[in-house]
Amino acid sequence: MNKLLLLVLATATSASFAASAPNNDTVAYKNATQKAAAEYKSAKDACDAQSGTGKDVCIETAKVARANSEAQAAMQYRNDKKTIQKAQTEVADANYNLAKARCAPMSGADKSGCLDTAKSAHVAAINDAKEGRQMADAAQTGIDCSNMTGADKVGCETRSKTAQARDTMADTMITTKVKTELLAEPSLKSLDVHVETTNGTVMLSGFVPSQAEVDKAVDVARNVKGVNKVQSSLRIK
Repeated sequence: MNKLLLLVLATATSASFAASAPNNDTVAYKNATQKAAAEYKSAKDACDAQSGTGKDVCIETAKVARANSEAQAAMQYRNDKKTIQKAQTEVADANYNLAKARCAPMSGADKSGCLDTAKSAHVAAINDAKEGRQMADAAQTGIDCSNMTGADKVGCETRSKTAQARDTMADTMITTKVKTELLAEPSLKSLDVHVETTNGTVMLSGFVPSQAEVDKAVDVARNVKGVNKVQSSLRIK
């Protein structure tokens, strides 16, 4: 990679880290982590309706959501590099465990490739955490890896895959949260709803007993944090 580009990226990264470092707010940090723990419990309890690999993935997704929430709290409320690094490392570990859970049902070369990709993304994320590169993935956006060679190209491609994996994880977390909120909504008693999320857009499909429940399901999904748009193809049975 061009040395000047590396210097620019390093400077931008350092600046972003410094800009994000807040004053210590112990009470706000504690409240945020307690909220993350409560949301994790709710999401994990919702996983009990599933079994096998589906349940494993559901639980690991809930752990990823908690780790991300705690990392965001650390970056927002703690002016403590060690705490932030620890939180980012926990996010990396949680994402790795989720990726391995998704690889588990595969076999042969597919499983090996899946696990190798998961490990590479984990190593890259751990290195980012150690070096305080909170915005590393954003800095890589738009860079063409094809013109690079050797370690620079490998590093660029790994970061690109990591960014894509994190986008996928974010969508997965939104899907889990939407499902959890739908299950927790008392006015939605007989749901047969499938939830998918792509780039923050939630797609609802399936069957519900009435138009009122269609409207309520859409409203519940729309109010989940991280949802940009809700598309409904729900039908009344």
